[in-house]
Amino acid sequence: MMNDRIPDGELLQRARSGDQAAFRTLVERYEQVVAATVIGMLGSGPEAEDVGQETFIRFYASLNRFREEASLKTYLTRIAINLSLNSIKRQKRFLSRHVEGDLVETIELNSGSGPADRAESREVREVVRHAIDRLAPKQRAVVTLRLIDGYSTRETAEILGLPEGTVLSRLSRALKKLQPQLQPLMEA
Repeated sequence: MMNDRIPDGELLQRARSGDQAAFRTLVERYEQVVAATVIGMLGSGPEAEDVGQETFIRFYASLNRFREEASLKTYLTRIAINLSLNSIKRQKRFLSRHVEGDLVETIELNSGSGPADRAESREVREVVRHAIDRLAPKQRAVVTLRLIDGYSTRETAEILGLPEGTVLSRLSRALKKLQPQLQPLMEA
């Protein structure tokens, strides 16, 4: 497709001038990146869809403020991570107000994905998703970016606005927390 050859910078300039087709091309180019990040943070479902849409709404509102110091992919990922973290905070506030005691542990926040073709694959994904959901949001962000989205340590640090050492220490702590929960999968 011809739009695939147009550089992001040119599409940004056109979008800033009101070219809706240029903005739509940017959305299409990066919607999978944003979706992978949001689903990595929140799981699939309506909340993730809302956060994904909100990411592009925020991007559109900030077109004239985006200085292109980072890549567009990094910028959109940063917006998606921040909105996902806000969503996690809202979920925790809701649960703390409306759910008592140990019931919090039993509620499935990220339901809504359809039946999988392979039951075993779905079960594995659910175990991994549940384990990641139990991480602190800051650790979850690092795990999502490094291990699920495949960003380098440097890129993860840039997206989150952290030193690389902090990214590495959060990843290390997260992996230590995940290991006992995922050990049965590794032995199977």
